[in-house]
Formats: sequence, C-alpha cells, structure tokens
Amino acid sequence: MLEGPPTAVTVDCVVFGVQLSVFGEAPTDDRLSVLLIERDLSPFEGRLALPGGFVRPTEDLEAAARRELREETGLHDTYLEQLYSFGAPDRDPRGRVVTVAWMALVKPSDHRLVADTDARRALWVPLAEVGPLAFDHRLILDVATERLRGKLRYRPIGFDLLPDRFTLTWMQRLYEVILERPLDKRNFRRKVLATGLIIDTGERLTGTPHRAPQLYRFDRERYAAVEREGFLFEI
Repeated sequence: MLEGPPTAVTVDCVVFGVQLSVFGEAPTDDRLSVLLIERDLSPFEGRLALPGGFVRPTEDLEAAARRELREETGLHDTYLEQLYSFGAPDRDPRGRVVTVAWMALVKPSDHRLVADTDARRALWVPLAEVGPLAFDHRLILDVATERLRGKLRYRPIGFDLLPDRFTLTWMQRLYEVILERPLDKRNFRRKVLATGLIIDTGERLTGTPHRAPQLYRFDRERYAAVEREGFLFEI
C-alpha cells in the first residue's frame, strides 16, 4: 500500500463555444464564449466556476471529466483534449487537491444545457465578460485560452464548427472570433489556400444579393494527415 499525505484528484473542463451569425442561424454577436456553472455547494457557493468535480476510485480521468460535464451541464459526446494539471497547495480550501483540466471547442446551438448535481445552472459567458471564478479556475481558463489560440497555428482546430461546404469568409470569421482580432482578408485567404486543406467545390453560395462567393470543402485525407503531423500556419 502506498503511503504519503492524502491528496484528492479532480477534473475541470474548459468548454469554449463559437457560433457564427454568418451561417444564417439565430442572431449572435459572434464572440468566443466559455461554459460555466453556478456552484450550489460550498466552498464558493453561488460563484461561477468551470464544470468539474472529484474523480471516483473506479474512474479514469477522461471518464470522470465526461461524467462531470454531463451531470453539471448536460453536454455529452464532446471531444475532450487533456490540457494541463494544476496542483498549487492552496488551490482548494478543502485540502490538498490536484486537478487535471480538459478542453473542448463546440457549437453552443448543438447542445442543450441542463444543470444538475452541485450546479445551480449552466450558462455560456462571453470570454471578455468573465470575471473572478471559484478556486483557481480563472488561471485554468487563461491557460486554456492561450492553448486554444496557439493551436490555430499548427492544428486545424475548430473546422468541424463549419458546414460541410463553406466560404472563406466564414472560415476567416471563425478565426477572428477565436483570436478576438481582425485578420487581413487577402493575406488570410492566400495562407489558407496554401495549406492544401481545402478544395474548391465549383459551387457558389446561393441567395446572396451580390456576386455569390465560392464554396469550399475540406480535403479529409489531407486534414487527417495534418491532425497527426501538424503544420505551421502563420496568421
């Protein structure tokens, strides 16, 4: 039997949401948001926090993250990527607790939020409007945000948030929302086309008042290779 000071393990989930009004769906202000819960238990009762909780003895880390995300927000079948571990001695007033954080990027309209267990409610909060959070969750969120934006340079993340056929304007807008800054149109398009990730379908978007833009699709074989090998996309 292992001996040593008692340490608990938790999981916390940073779920980013992006929904673009350019897709012709419900009106949105095109901002990067994060999924938070309002805690219903102490410590930090009534405070906003990341979804998460303690790992059960029979669970692995990812299973615990998925369970907590499902119980506290209603999200399920979401791709999760392990982010980082956080273990400052004073990060949890209940005692020595190490947490393993997970990250996801989803389309909010695809998920119905249902809070349960120790969460009063679950809500999407624009990243720019997030204030102090329970525990060290603000630090975890900041690390996740940096990771998300950094990955845009070497992984085709977020592309699943686009329709099967999309315009370059839609793709650029997705990047701008995640980065929270405007991008030069000509430079962005040149670099995107140079990656070899997208293919001109020969079709054009219908129902537009002016000259219809071209529609593109992802080259799935190239996309899979880039997912494995990575690439350098200087934005």
